[in-house]
Amino acid sequence: MQVQAEDFFFSGLHLRGNTSNPAGSRVTPVFATQLPGLNTLGISMVRIDYAPWGLNPPHTHPRATEILTVIEGTLQVGFVTSNPDNRFITKVLQKGDVFVFPVGLVHFQRNVGNGYAVAIAALSSQNPGAITIANAVFGANPPIPGDILAKAFQVDKSVVDMLQAKF
Repeated sequence: MQVQAEDFFFSGLHLRGNTSNPAGSRVTPVFATQLPGLNTLGISMVRIDYAPWGLNPPHTHPRATEILTVIEGTLQVGFVTSNPDNRFITKVLQKGDVFVFPVGLVHFQRNVGNGYAVAIAALSSQNPGAITIANAVFGANPPIPGDILAKAFQVDKSVVDMLQAKF
């Protein structure tokens, strides 16, 4: 009885996202937080803008499968299957192509063109979550002990210290 049309409306996916950041990409979410009418419906979407050679870094959605459509430009996309195979599945997509990323798998998109690229993705949750791998591992608060990460990644602890300082 208290809902209004505004609870089911979002405006802004026509606007280019600011890609002037280290990754060269910007995700504009339309989750239940931005569009309350999505609550309990099990769907959401995002717009992703990419500068030339911009990257939506390796990440995962713990609660959603993602289906992505290229609106403009050329994207290399890929994901890694689960243990023990850890197979890398990748494809170059053109305008109008569609690719799916199964729930929970680490995936990325990279603009492989010299112009801007845009994609729209739908997700099978109103709150899909996003875990950017590098941020989670090297930017944890408080930090994951450096000796654990050095052993896990088989690198010198000085490399871990440098990465933790960056994130």
